Amino acid sequence: MTIMIRAEGLTKQFDDFLAVDGVNLEVSAGQVLVILGPNGAGKTTTVRMLTSILRPTRGTASVAGFDVVKEAHKVRAVVGVLTEHHGLYGRMNGVEYLEFFGKLYGLDNTTCQRRSNELLEQFGLQDAGKKRLGQYSKGMRQKLSLARALLHEPPVLLLDEPTSAMDPESSRMVRNAISGLRSKERTIVLCTHNLSEAEELADQVAIIRGGRILMNGMLEGLKQELLGPTQFEAALSNGVNGWVGKDLPAGVTLTGRTETALRFQVEAPDENNPRLLRYLLDQQLDVKSFNEVPHSLEAAYLKAVSIASEGEDHA
Repeated sequence: MTIMIRAEGLTKQFDDFLAVDGVNLEVSAGQVLVILGPNGAGKTTTVRMLTSILRPTRGTASVAGFDVVKEAHKVRAVVGVLTEHHGLYGRMNGVEYLEFFGKLYGLDNTTCQRRSNELLEQFGLQDAGKKRLGQYSKGMRQKLSLARALLHEPPVLLLDEPTSAMDPESSRMVRNAISGLRSKERTIVLCTHNLSEAEELADQVAIIRGGRILMNGMLEGLKQELLGPTQFEAALSNGVNGWVGKDLPAGVTLTGRTETALRFQVEAPDENNPRLLRYLLDQQLDVKSFNEVPHSLEAAYLKAVSIASEGEDHA
């Protein structure tokens, strides 16, 4: 699988402030990496280095095979960037703005016009195309900025807080658009502190705090690493009826119970779930449903932060 983004020891220091500290990342073609962390964690600075806007203090990075320092102009040509601060030109209208950037990207007039019309329609801005950008709402500005990032159909997208300041309907439109941009050839890096957005869109998650990567891995693997094996819940029509939970099948651990449900941690679920169900039925428990209890990214994120905080306290 082609590595589209690679960072090794990527570091950025501003005078006495260490904004990003030794970040290592690898993102393959076709993957969506979400860099997840609070405001001030180093997400934006990392993206600015990957897009050749900021020069690293130390370390190296490449995007689509181009070095972010030595081949900065080539990096800028293959990335689409949505920054936290858009820098829109208030006196231009939407069509003029996209045409302006189309020329900067080297698009011919026909291609630029076609792509502009497609993107304005995709983001529900076709009726606002002739309005000055100074009249746009925050959400409209965000959508136009995303359209600009997509104008030249780049193989790498770096999106910093793409749904910031948007209402729920507009946020859903943008998330759907990002999902629709997935392809075997395109790599997307998305920075956010929105956990539900991250869980919906991510293949890979990097949790960053204080400029350092706390955890980095594929979404489901990261959840299991932090929260343990998958759990399953049996809902009971007639309650537990005094069941005490003796002699559970091997590989099964009781982790919780209420009057009407039992929760288990199950190793090798394909092998042990049928045994567990037979066991429950043999115990005269009326099983109404038996479902996996999915691990949430929120729980994994909080666990990662907790582990990091404990390490800092003991340092």
